[in-house]
Amino acid sequence: MMDNEIAWPGDNQGMARRRVLRGAAGLTVAAAAAPIAALAQPNASASRATPPSVVSNPPRQWGRGAPPNIYPDPDIIVVDDAFKQYLLGITPVHRIWTGFLWAEGPAWSSQGQYLVFSDVQANTQYRFLWDDRRVTTFRKPSFNSNGNSFDFQGRQLSTEDFHRRVVRWEHDGTMTVIADSFEGKGLNSPNDLVPHPDGSIWFTDPPYGDSLSEGHPDEAGGPTNPQGVLNPRTGAPDAGVIGGRKRELPANTYRWDPSGRLDVVVPGEQVPDPNGLCFSPDYKTLYLISTGKGPGDTEGGKGVIYAFDVQGQKLADQRVFTDMMVDGVHCGPDGMRADVSGNLWCASNAPLGYAGVLVFTPQAKLLGRIRLPEVCANLAFAGPKRNHLIMCASQSLYMLQVQTQGAAPG
Repeated sequence: MMDNEIAWPGDNQGMARRRVLRGAAGLTVAAAAAPIAALAQPNASASRATPPSVVSNPPRQWGRGAPPNIYPDPDIIVVDDAFKQYLLGITPVHRIWTGFLWAEGPAWSSQGQYLVFSDVQANTQYRFLWDDRRVTTFRKPSFNSNGNSFDFQGRQLSTEDFHRRVVRWEHDGTMTVIADSFEGKGLNSPNDLVPHPDGSIWFTDPPYGDSLSEGHPDEAGGPTNPQGVLNPRTGAPDAGVIGGRKRELPANTYRWDPSGRLDVVVPGEQVPDPNGLCFSPDYKTLYLISTGKGPGDTEGGKGVIYAFDVQGQKLADQRVFTDMMVDGVHCGPDGMRADVSGNLWCASNAPLGYAGVLVFTPQAKLLGRIRLPEVCANLAFAGPKRNHLIMCASQSLYMLQVQTQGAAPG
């Protein structure tokens, strides 16, 4: 069972208040017993200690029993003063849950008032319920679901690594297969997806789920099982019964049309190992992440974010939006979301101090960073006002209240 965390400031729910009150005595004792030196950096001024952060020694503490955070949060790094308009200075980064294997694919249901997300390796979808701040099992097995979103009708969209397909959950509880093959060949392992106002669904198809831990490997002779030493059906007797059995296609990016037609919008050789993707608020630009080398790859992705002009059902003018280099450190991109001002909030898989989130203007200028103690895979804007950034970071969920809103459904 995962460890629940204390609710964040502003929680006026009775249940949440009772949880906080029950722990109040313990928090007071812990705070009184904590040595002042633990809150200070080495060689800090005696008159003003340096608040603990993810890079301090000792580092900041999280969750139940942790001392309160000082404002502004030392792990919110303002690179450009323009970033300040999107920040609420009187809130810290909160860890709201922990205990996952690999948290991914967060998406907000405005109708249901919950966040759905995947623990890919645990083969489970979870919901973070806004009213009482609980995380509950939603779908198990999830068939190693990875990316999630909601379309403009409020229906959940998911990618399934195990069945190597994209599905949509209808309001009546039935499930529709959006795509599982292209030109008669099975898809690799659809990863991330975004809806468009015209009813289309755009998704990436890298090979990351073609593995024992996140789906199932290829049958003998496939790129992820060339010698046939792995048995895809061990512990998973239905491996390959639905969806592809071995990798047959390049890692393309696709557009699914409501008519059922599936088109390649970015060939795999043009953007290898495509991963996260999102539209600008006006749907005139598509951002597409090329990540690292996947299972069975001879060459990997570029670790950058590309931008394209959207011209109807096609894309044009490919260019590098950002190389994700900060202070000489490559901050490997994974998932991202745009806010209503067009800023891009990008997950960062990087060493401690650079792991977390990078925020760019539409002109690719770095505004700021959010440091986390774990690498971040993906993120979403959540809450009734869509003004809480929830970050799926490896084993945990983190949240930061911001002064902007998410631009798209989910």
